[in-house]
Amino acid sequence: MLRYAVLATLLGSTPLAAQEVPSVPAPAITPATGPADASPPVPVATPRPATIGVTLTTSLGPIVLELEKERAPITTANFLRYVDARKLDGTTFYRALRLGPDTGLIQGGIEGDPKRAFPPIAHEPTSKTGVLHTDGTISLARLAPGTGRADVFITVGAIPFLDAHPEKPGDNTGFAAFGHVVQGMDIVRGILAAPTSPTKGEGVMKGQMIAAPIRILTARRTPPATR
Repeated sequence: MLRYAVLATLLGSTPLAAQEVPSVPAPAITPATGPADASPPVPVATPRPATIGVTLTTSLGPIVLELEKERAPITTANFLRYVDARKLDGTTFYRALRLGPDTGLIQGGIEGDPKRAFPPIAHEPTSKTGVLHTDGTISLARLAPGTGRADVFITVGAIPFLDAHPEKPGDNTGFAAFGHVVQGMDIVRGILAAPTSPTKGEGVMKGQMIAAPIRILTARRTPPATR
């Protein structure tokens, strides 16, 4: 069974009081002859990029996501396709990668199950979307760029080496971040702390597989009123 692995490579002037201030005569006051100055223009707030909500109901509790449908449209639309087709119902969070006391990631999804999989999508690097791997980011797992389907990971703490770094040689496009957790980071941390098996997993993932994977019971769009 194909497993998607997330790369794990770490990353003399004079004092003011002593200065003499020359005396400057006060300016003459000219009576106002026109209307009072207009009030300064009120700054216009920049609209927040559009998002859409999804709730992953797990066996430990709900994780509520806001997906960046405006900034990361390809990856968001791909994830919503799996949500709307209910392809994520009954899958699991199966991996916990601990990078430090308060840093790591959990990975879950279809584990490459061909019966659940849609075709892979084009890669959306963080250098294009501006969605970075900060605390609580959801991102698409992949092998080579353009192979991502429906295995995702959620970060605990900022993990900038997962972002795109075009200045570096080799595979420098990072992972496609496409949203953030807005409720349920306690659930995410609980999954990260779950016991792992010393024997399950292959290659770099050996020892990172959760001994009793955490079930994703349902994945549904979240009504705006509940977000």
